[in-house]
Amino acid sequence: MSGLVSAPVFDPLRLGGKTWPLRALFVLAGTAFLALSSQISVPMVPVPITMQTFAVTMIGVIYGWRLGGVTILAWLTEAIVGLPVLANGAGGIGHFAGPTAGYLVSFPLIGGLAGWLAARGWAGDRVILSFLAHLSANVLCLVIGAAWLATLIGLEKAVMLGAVPFLLGAVMKSALAAAVVKAILHSVRKPADLL
Repeated sequence: MSGLVSAPVFDPLRLGGKTWPLRALFVLAGTAFLALSSQISVPMVPVPITMQTFAVTMIGVIYGWRLGGVTILAWLTEAIVGLPVLANGAGGIGHFAGPTAGYLVSFPLIGGLAGWLAARGWAGDRVILSFLAHLSANVLCLVIGAAWLATLIGLEKAVMLGAVPFLLGAVMKSALAAAVVKAILHSVRKPADLL
């Protein structure tokens, strides 16, 4: 097996080598980032447009799918217990049964998907692949969210109200995320990394 070379894992913050207490601080910082991103919101019915999916996929990519998943689950736990970390300062278990439930439940999956793809080279300087990683995750969120919404208002309405209006935003947030990931990678690189 000496001929096989494994690709390096995308870990721009080098979190893989950090101690567990330091990783716990990153989890707390990540939940704060997710909560702040949730407050950037455009009211719509039945689901608002927020920067949540941007933050979720960024956490998955930058933290890696494992620590990213833990961070996203910690943030959702904060929401369940009533902390005002969701869109418009909302919180509470009721949001996990209403129109937004499918989107919220999808977040660990989409963060994990974006992080998993990043670990396989879909990140950093490979901007098109990075964009596609974020877009794939955003589309998965819309599929799961609309599927849940369909149980409440029917499939056609769910697609027209819970997916279609969000497609352009998904493309724009994915492009922004790819650009930010590239910028983060370049800002944390050491001179030796550039050789």
